[in-house]
Amino acid sequence: MNAIVALCHFCELHGPRTLFCTEVLHSPLPQGAGGGDISGQNEQAEEEEGGIQMSSRIRSHSPAEGASADSSSPGPKKSDMCEASGCRSLAGGHPGYVSHDKETSIKYVSHQHPNHPQLFSIVRQACVRSLSCEVCPGREGPIFFGDEQHGFVFSHTFFIKDSLARGFQRWYSIITIMMDRIYLINSWPFLLGKIRGIIDELQGKALKVFEAEQYGCPQRAQRMNTAFTPFLHQRNGNAARSLTSLTNDENLWACLHTSFAWLLKACGSRLTEKLLEGAPTEDTLVQMEKLADLKEESEGWDGSEEEEKPSSQPDVVEGQELSKCSPETSLMPDCNSWNVAHRRLSVFRSLRHMRQVLGASAFRMLAWHVLMGNQVIWKARDVDLVQSAFDVLRTMLPVGCVRIIPYSDQYEEAYRCNFLGLSPHVQIPSHILSSEFAVLVEVRAATRSSLYPAPFDDEQSLNKYEFVVTSGSPVAADRVGPTILNKIEAALTNQNLSVDVVDQCLVCLKEEWMNKVKVLFKFTKVDSRPKEDTQKLLSILGAAEEDNVKLLKFWMTGLSKTYKSHLMSTVRSPTSSESRN
Repeated sequence: MNAIVALCHFCELHGPRTLFCTEVLHSPLPQGAGGGDISGQNEQAEEEEGGIQMSSRIRSHSPAEGASADSSSPGPKKSDMCEASGCRSLAGGHPGYVSHDKETSIKYVSHQHPNHPQLFSIVRQACVRSLSCEVCPGREGPIFFGDEQHGFVFSHTFFIKDSLARGFQRWYSIITIMMDRIYLINSWPFLLGKIRGIIDELQGKALKVFEAEQYGCPQRAQRMNTAFTPFLHQRNGNAARSLTSLTNDENLWACLHTSFAWLLKACGSRLTEKLLEGAPTEDTLVQMEKLADLKEESEGWDGSEEEEKPSSQPDVVEGQELSKCSPETSLMPDCNSWNVAHRRLSVFRSLRHMRQVLGASAFRMLAWHVLMGNQVIWKARDVDLVQSAFDVLRTMLPVGCVRIIPYSDQYEEAYRCNFLGLSPHVQIPSHILSSEFAVLVEVRAATRSSLYPAPFDDEQSLNKYEFVVTSGSPVAADRVGPTILNKIEAALTNQNLSVDVVDQCLVCLKEEWMNKVKVLFKFTKVDSRPKEDTQKLLSILGAAEEDNVKLLKFWMTGLSKTYKSHLMSTVRSPTSSESRN
């Protein structure tokens, strides 16, 4: 986390002062001039805690680091420092503390003041505001303030007991400064709990010292018996003691460095960015429902009572498929790996590829039947080819509208599947061949060496096949067709759009028309509006044409159970409440 944590103190002589701060460094630490390899010489103590290696006194003291009284230092002048170290944390010549995070190669550095002049100014201003104007009621507790220019600050003010101080207490604050306002606000509960723990520990140690001093030499009675002296004289003669003296802890600054370094690391690790894609689409909801149904079925299966289904009844699953092929077509000879690899090349890769292979008019007829919900039948010997064709065509439909039997040795009725793969010898009923609600694609051996442009010839993928598309109700070339079909064809013919972009276009188009389906479903099925109102609604939706209406009614079958139950519950609840009233 790119932030600075600092401990501040209100000195009665000099006002608000920064005692100790810890910052994050992402770049290697600079070496002191002429100092050589200081880390190997000055490292006195190392300890492992929470993945952070702490090395005390690991850096040399140079004038540029702000710990000396040189005028080039961004820190305060020596004349502004308390004589009794009330405004000082680290003694003169102390190089500070450094912790190395081995996981992220980040260093946490602690000084009395930040090295960079701009950071020093930001911390200084935050210190002054936290102990003067930006104070919560009671002068003890958390508060948030800041702006875009000087950063945003989480400040927690508190008192430390001091038997020699005016009012027997000193005023301190722990501040966290960063430029990201949202991140800091979201970290408020975490920072409040952890900083409150540090404060409780400091106050507990100081309280023990205070009680011991009061027991040995009570200051309250002594002050009441002392003659009155001018306030300024009393204040000058009673300079603030250091925090190490108040807590009787010589390792206080090393412990604070460890706590501040852990606070910065933990606060930066607890929040991560995630891509929010919005509400789930209908396809996602349907897929989740199907997975839940399959899980329930698998849990209910009993291994001792499980029976195989007859081969004459292929398995059908909405939105997915289970191949049920005959032995002649499903088994491939393992001895001829070249033929297997060659067959795998004979597949459709995308809708654009299929359109180029079949031709514009044949593809439009096939796509029209797919979108209208009519049965699409493929007859071929190549199982992989049929499977790839269904995988490509199903992308035009919502998942809930897809019912596939990839390959079968007998014809299956349209109510069981709208995508059916058949072997060449299967006989199709005559009324299906002449029906306007079915389309047949026959894959035959090609009589010519090439049936489509040369770019696909170098792959030797489909130039050995000839595709014949027939239907009892062929789609006329001048027919307008559903609006979504025209948009799909426009995307496929636009060569500036890659295949991935076309896929995203299909997702957007399906979601757009599924939203229209939702409106129509609520209007007709839930609200039971008359036909006149329904026609007006279709005009508003831009779907008043015959093909668009058929498409909406078919796609209505693909709505998820979750959406339908949600609509029913939201509509019926007001009615039930009114009846109770």
